[in-house]
Amino acid sequence: MVINRPRLEHNEAQVLAPWAVHVQNSRGRVHHETEPKYRTAFQRDRDRIVHSAAFRRLEYKTQVFVNDEGDYYRTRLTHTLEVAQIGRTLARALAANEDLVEVICLAHDLGHPPFGHAGEGVLNSLTQECGGFNHNHQSYRVVTQLEDRYPNWKGLNLTYETLEGIAKHETEYDLSPITGFDPSQQGSIEAQIANIADELAYNAHDLDDGLQAGLFSLESLNELEIWRRIADSAGWHGTTLDEMSRHLLIRELIGLQVDDVLQETVRRIEQASPHSLQDVQRQPDKLISHSAELQPLNRALKDFLYQNMYFHFRVIRMARRAAQFVEQVFTSYLREPRQLPREYQAQLTERHPRRVIADYIASMTDRGALLEYQRLFDPLTRP
Repeated sequence: MVINRPRLEHNEAQVLAPWAVHVQNSRGRVHHETEPKYRTAFQRDRDRIVHSAAFRRLEYKTQVFVNDEGDYYRTRLTHTLEVAQIGRTLARALAANEDLVEVICLAHDLGHPPFGHAGEGVLNSLTQECGGFNHNHQSYRVVTQLEDRYPNWKGLNLTYETLEGIAKHETEYDLSPITGFDPSQQGSIEAQIANIADELAYNAHDLDDGLQAGLFSLESLNELEIWRRIADSAGWHGTTLDEMSRHLLIRELIGLQVDDVLQETVRRIEQASPHSLQDVQRQPDKLISHSAELQPLNRALKDFLYQNMYFHFRVIRMARRAAQFVEQVFTSYLREPRQLPREYQAQLTERHPRRVIADYIASMTDRGALLEYQRLFDPLTRP
C-alpha cells in the first residue's frame, strides 16, 4: 500500500491535539502550487529548506568555535540538526505537528553570517543606515527573497504557517511589522517548541564544546546547581571528566530539561484549556516553557557560559579576528562595488549598497569569507 498525501493528512488529524497546527487547515502559500502526491505541505517545506543553498552553507559556519579550530566542535549545521531532533521529541510527546516543528527548526539559523555572532555584530554596525542586520530577520529574507530557485518567484514559497514560525522565532527584534504577522499574537505551539528547542540545544551543546575545549574546570561547574543536579542524577561524582562521563552528563542535562518542559507545558495547557490554534495564539503567555524552578538554574548556566566560554580569551580572540575579516571585506566592497559578483552588482541600483553587500557576506561560509579576504588583501593570492 502506498500512503499518499490525503492519507498522511488523515493520519495526522487522528493523532494531533486540537490546538496543534493541522496541515489540512494550512493557509497555503503566497504563490499557489499543486501539492505533491506523497508529501504534506509542511514536508515539502522541510525538503525545500534542506535542498536550499543557505542550508548547505551552515556546515561551514561558526557556532562558537571557528571552523579551523577543530573537527569536533559544533557548526551551525550540526546545531541546527540537534535543535530539530529535540524539537521533534517535544512535538511528538505533546501531540503537536512534528513536520512543522522540524521545518521551523531547520530554517531558524539560515540567516547567520560567517563567524557567528561576531560576524553578525559587525554587519549590524555597518548597516545601521539601512536598518541594521539581525540573523532572525535575515533567515526570513533568505526563505522569502534571497533563495533564487524558481522561475516565477523569489524565495522558497513556503507555507504561511512555516513563515510565521520563522518570523516569531525568539528575538529582541519584533519582526511582525516587517513580515505582516500580528505582533499581539503568540506563535503557534510548533513555533514555541522550536524556540525552546533552540535554547535547550545551545545551552547543552555549548557546554559540551566548552568542556571538550578545556575552557572551564570541575570546581567552577560545581558552583552551578544544575550541574550538581545532573551529576547526582547520573550517579557521577568523579574528580576528572573523561569523554564518556562528559557524554553521560550532557545527556542528563538534555533529559532533565526536556522532562521539565514537558511537565510544565502540560500544566499550562491544562490551566489554559485551549481548543484551537487561535486559543493558543491569544494566550497572554507562552504555553511552552520551563518551570519556575528550572528557569533560574538555566539562567545561571547561561551566565556561566557567557563569563567562562563566550568571553573566554580564546573565543574573544577568534571573534575579534573574525570581526576584522568581515569589516575589511565589507569596507573594500563599499569602496569599489565592482568587486562584487555581477548578480549582486545588478542589485545596487534597486537596493541600498550596504544591504546588498551584507546579503553577499552573510551568504558566505567561514572558509569562503577567509578566502575572499585573501583574494582582496593578499598580493600573492590570485583574484
